[in-house]
Amino acid sequence: MNRRELLEMSVGLGSAAALLGPLMKAAQAEPSASSARAAATPNPLRPPAEGDIPVAFLISDDAVVIDFAGPWEVFESVNVMGRSPARPFRPYTVAETTAPIHASGGMTITPNYSFASAPMPKVLVIPAQSDPTDAVIAWIRNVTRTSDVTMSVCTGAFLLAKTGLLNGKAVATHHSAYADLAMAFPDLRVKRGARFVESGNVASSGGLSSGIDLALHVVERYFGRAIALSTADNLEYQGQGWMNPDSNQVYAARRVSTDQHPLCAVCDMDVDASTSPKSSYRGRTYYFCMDAHKTLFDTSPDRFIVG
Repeated sequence: MNRRELLEMSVGLGSAAALLGPLMKAAQAEPSASSARAAATPNPLRPPAEGDIPVAFLISDDAVVIDFAGPWEVFESVNVMGRSPARPFRPYTVAETTAPIHASGGMTITPNYSFASAPMPKVLVIPAQSDPTDAVIAWIRNVTRTSDVTMSVCTGAFLLAKTGLLNGKAVATHHSAYADLAMAFPDLRVKRGARFVESGNVASSGGLSSGIDLALHVVERYFGRAIALSTADNLEYQGQGWMNPDSNQVYAARRVSTDQHPLCAVCDMDVDASTSPKSSYRGRTYYFCMDAHKTLFDTSPDRFIVG
């Protein structure tokens, strides 16, 4: 018996109800004033009465595995008993061509479809990956005209931003990329401390594992909280960020660099003061995780100084 068969048997025997009891109780409890907005399910999506929901995962070289594998497992694991089909989401990979791509860590993936052959998705997932070509930008724009959700994960927000679909909108990304994204796309409103952000049919998540939460939230929008909770439980996923888009507050405030614990003056990442690039400004030394961030700082230092 494989994992899917085991899970389906579990649901069929009613064990899922017992497992979900405490979670459902917590989810249905009266929300506090601060969490009332997050507890609601905004903009519910209407799934087709029958048939599947195609979910395209756009990949290219350097695609970050957790960015697409996490949401893939969420969508692949959804089970809606009594529906046809019970597994409503159909995930597949898409790239400019079907030539193998080299994802993070050396993983090689052969895309299921090229742009020319891919089915039109209702959900599009854009992980962090290499810089897009004009064809990639055009394909995302075309798909988003009819998608229910086009979502970026982590620094996939940069790719989505290049399409212009985020202009004037709030956006989430990995906490180390807040400054880079804001400077690269000044028309965006980079939201610190957001697990995910939605605007119409466009959404973005924070870094890496945040994509799992945005995917669970999309599941909730289609099929309700009980199905999303069941999916999270089957995955043994204990995170609850998908129920609160503002749950990344640990990253809301900038970290403070000290002599004992120096940080990059642009992205707040840890640095080795003995080897990292550095600049002096107004009698103080600033350190950087890469030469590109030193260049950004040197162009306009006051934009990066805290306090």
